[in-house]
Amino acid sequence: MQTKEKLLQTLKRIDGRGYKAYNDIKGTYDFGSFILHVDHVQRDPFAGPSLLRVEVSRKNASFPSELLKNSQRKIALEDYIARAFKSAIDHHVKGIRGSGKSGTFRIDSGGQEVLEKTCVNLADGDLELRFQLGLPAQGRRIMGKAAAGMFMNILPALVESSCFHSNLPHDDVEEHVKTYEDADYIRGALSGMGLVAFIADGSILPRESGVSQYPLKDAVAFKSPDSMRVTIETLNHGPIAGMGIREGVTIVVGGGYHGKSTLLTALERGVYNHVPGDGRQFVVTDDSAVKIRAEDSRYIERVDISSFIHKPPGIMDTSEFSTENASGSTSQAANIIEAMEIGSKVLLFDEDTSATNFMIRDQRMQQLVSKEKEPITPFIDRIKELYRDHGVSTIMVMGGSGDYFDAADSVLMMDSYTAHDVTEEAMRVANDIPVKRIKEVKSSFKFKKRCPKPGSIKPFKGRKLKLDVKGVSTAILGMNMIDLSQVEQLIDPSQTRSIVHAIYHASKKHMDGKKTLKEVLDLLEKDINKNGLDVLSAHPGRYPPNLARPRRFEIAAAINRLRTLEVNMDGDG
Repeated sequence: MQTKEKLLQTLKRIDGRGYKAYNDIKGTYDFGSFILHVDHVQRDPFAGPSLLRVEVSRKNASFPSELLKNSQRKIALEDYIARAFKSAIDHHVKGIRGSGKSGTFRIDSGGQEVLEKTCVNLADGDLELRFQLGLPAQGRRIMGKAAAGMFMNILPALVESSCFHSNLPHDDVEEHVKTYEDADYIRGALSGMGLVAFIADGSILPRESGVSQYPLKDAVAFKSPDSMRVTIETLNHGPIAGMGIREGVTIVVGGGYHGKSTLLTALERGVYNHVPGDGRQFVVTDDSAVKIRAEDSRYIERVDISSFIHKPPGIMDTSEFSTENASGSTSQAANIIEAMEIGSKVLLFDEDTSATNFMIRDQRMQQLVSKEKEPITPFIDRIKELYRDHGVSTIMVMGGSGDYFDAADSVLMMDSYTAHDVTEEAMRVANDIPVKRIKEVKSSFKFKKRCPKPGSIKPFKGRKLKLDVKGVSTAILGMNMIDLSQVEQLIDPSQTRSIVHAIYHASKKHMDGKKTLKEVLDLLEKDINKNGLDVLSAHPGRYPPNLARPRRFEIAAAINRLRTLEVNMDGDG
């Protein structure tokens, strides 16, 4: 280990030299209250920023053991520290006029959701913080004096502002940690209460715009209908009252622009915990909930959609259905099977993103087009069976078809962003105006499980391992780009980055063509739970600064959309 004075001397020595001379600063330096590791130096000012780590001892960081007593609190505290570092960057870093990424500090601090990440790690109270730094240059010449200022003045200020408990607002830290813990506690309590979701009274569901996740100012605060109100005694915030959505089939109705889709979107994101002040911090959904939608043109590999679609023209067997270019109905059928295949117990639907012919065939259409000429069994005829026989609940936004009232256990109406339990009224309407459509089910719901072949995962571009992302919605694996733009519960580019690394890791470690996809993902999650997200890194010994934990459902979604994917069916010889 070298002194910080040695780093300063090196920066003075290489001032004005070619950019590659920055490699001379790689190493470890003692700054007194923290240790700095310069792990990787960017090759030029326009390349990805350099990778650095800060270590702060337990003694210096001094975070109380109460904030680290379980994994939930640890994740939340790590998240708070990352956000504090980002806030300090915004305050202290004014920018350097130089080439490319000169003078930039970056940390993977995330958005409104609190995710397990690699940028901050707390182990027995010792703190490691990973960040990226754009080493300054003029053209491709080193700006040594500017770099010295970044290391000797700015970096210590950032660390002091974020990594020492004594310098942080204690009440804010505690609230961040306790809010995360209570949201997790509520999620764990749902099943025992017969619920699949909970929305606390006072929650703010609307967002300020279609491209923002910040709460809308002056929005109508959520209030539960009396008939659906439950109270959950939390660990830190006492009793919290709100609306409990029961297991079974829940239909959400109401006029356009009255808050139906806003409610569903909050439930979609309720599989994650949120920061205090988000408005949705106690909107909590079963963590196996999956948003199901139509997805034209997606790739499907040997998915058993026969319970929904059977013997379409030119295709006699749909128990191993494959296509390069799925229709709306076949993609929606496949999305349901793929979610259930790996353990989803809650399906979320919005009629606006569903294929109409997959959701319903009304009485008049049945009269005109006979069942013999219609290969699709609509979802309305399976929805009750999924819960009765498979324990899979459904929450559905439906504004255009009252036929679903017959299948509903609960009907919720949104009126000017206010929720009303209209179950009794909906049942009365269903009795007064009976539907004479014929239920189009000839066999019980079932599906085959699939076993991914490791050889079909092709992560190399030539001889080079290629694992990359473009934003949230595009994963790059070798020569293949995976379109995840319709996977709506994928929320962070660092999750997408983790997914491509997870696919590569699973293909090497766990896929053998015999294990089902669920079994592969079970083993993958065990690896992460035991060794952290670093286990996914394709380069052992490196310290990835920007991985965030994805759910198994989004990992599976990426695997299923990989156009080189090949599978065996479970039980194949």
